[in-house]
Amino acid sequence: MPNHPPAIIQTKRLILRQWCDEDLEPFARLNADPRVREYFPGILSRQESDASVKLMSNHIEKCGWGFWAASLIETSEFIGMIGLEDVYFTAHFTPAVEIGWRLAFDYWGKGYATEGARASLQYAFESLNLNEVVSFTTLKNMRSRQVMKKIGMHHDPKDDFDHPKLPEGHSLRRHVLYRISKIDWEKQETRHE
Repeated sequence: MPNHPPAIIQTKRLILRQWCDEDLEPFARLNADPRVREYFPGILSRQESDASVKLMSNHIEKCGWGFWAASLIETSEFIGMIGLEDVYFTAHFTPAVEIGWRLAFDYWGKGYATEGARASLQYAFESLNLNEVVSFTTLKNMRSRQVMKKIGMHHDPKDDFDHPKLPEGHSLRRHVLYRISKIDWEKQETRHE
């Protein structure tokens, strides 16, 4: 598959862009923070964090989009990652593209995840012409679920699933699935105009 020029998305306060070497250190700090990793199986080592950046960066290199590095326009500070990614496991809703975010703790509660996620949805539906985008998290992750609701995603308990990458009996195995269709997104955008 040919390489595509990486998309750069700009919102009022954020730039979503390809990763660079300067992002590795702050992303590793974020992935070593138990508050950020509360709803993941554990914190990441520097090597694991760097390896995940390589995967995300390669996807953007190949497709032009992915889980972008997010930084503030005003200060250029790296704050985490926001964007779109293929779902790499098999479940009742796959194949699918998911929307996700992971921000450093200091940047929580300021609306950045919602702002970046809205721009990512716009890219998904207008540039990639996707019919649907999904998002998922553990049952108790109410902060992420709140962002999913704010960007217009819908949850149907019948869609909830056990994450296949987590073992039977794991406290985080049960996941909620949120969805948004292109049609729902277009209706929502019309209301905001």
